[in-house]
Formats: sequence, C-alpha cells, structure tokens
Amino acid sequence: MPDDTALREQLIDLLGSCHAHATFDSAVTDFPPDLMGTRPPGSPHSPWELLEHMRIAQNDILRFSESANHVSPKFPDGYWPKSPAPKSASAWNESVRAFQEDLAAFATLLRDPARDLYEKFPWGDGQTLLREAFLIADHNAYHLGQLLLLRRLLGAW
Repeated sequence: MPDDTALREQLIDLLGSCHAHATFDSAVTDFPPDLMGTRPPGSPHSPWELLEHMRIAQNDILRFSESANHVSPKFPDGYWPKSPAPKSASAWNESVRAFQEDLAAFATLLRDPARDLYEKFPWGDGQTLLREAFLIADHNAYHLGQLLLLRRLLGAW
C-alpha cells in the first residue's frame, strides 16, 4: 500500500483548522446565552439548532464509519433538535464538547494506518473513510458559515 500519511494529515488539517475561515471554536465560544435560541428574521434555524444539527450529523458519520451496528437517526427529524433553544447554557457547552470529542475521534480513525482510506465499508453503499472525511468537512463548513452569519445578524460577532 502506498504511503498516504500526507493525505491523512491534510484531511485532519481540513477538518480542524481555519486557514482562511473562522474556526468552530471561535464561532461557538462566548456565545451569548440569551441569543442561542433566537431565529433572526428570515432564518429557519437558531444558533442552537445549527450547533446541535452539526453535532448530531457528525456523530452519525463517525459512528457509521466505525461500525456496521450503528443505526442512524431518522431523516430528517432525527438530525435536528426538538427545540430552537437549549435548556441551558450548559447544554450548549455540552454540545460543543461532544462535537469536539467526535471530531477528535474521527481524526483518530484517519491517523490509523490500518484503516484504508479507499476501502468501501462492507456495511455501506460504497462509502469509504475518505468519502466520510470529505462529508464531515463539507457539512461542517456549510453549517459553520450559517452559524457565523447568525452571530452577525444577532449582533454577537
């Protein structure tokens, strides 16, 4: 098997660094608790809804990548929180922590040379670890942009 260490490190960098963009951490740190559940005019989502959606989707991709036994949430309702606001600021912080832990766990999968980036998962429909890494990066970037826009619209950026 060719040495794909550089590709693995570039994927991890893609998932966790900012380069020309704001980071996940900067988008969620010190978020005003009174605005977490606010939907600005014209927005279908609140900051809380976007944060939880990102967490739930990323966790689903991670667990799917780890095991054939994983059962994904029901689409689309299972990927969104029931309420536009968290029950408390600590719920926000717990969601942030879980998101960060799942991202670190996915990076661990990518660092494992025994995990072939190109091998199709026997339990999927042609998905590979490489494809799932791109899916996380794409999905997180899309919704992080939305979250940053909401912060601006709410006057919290």
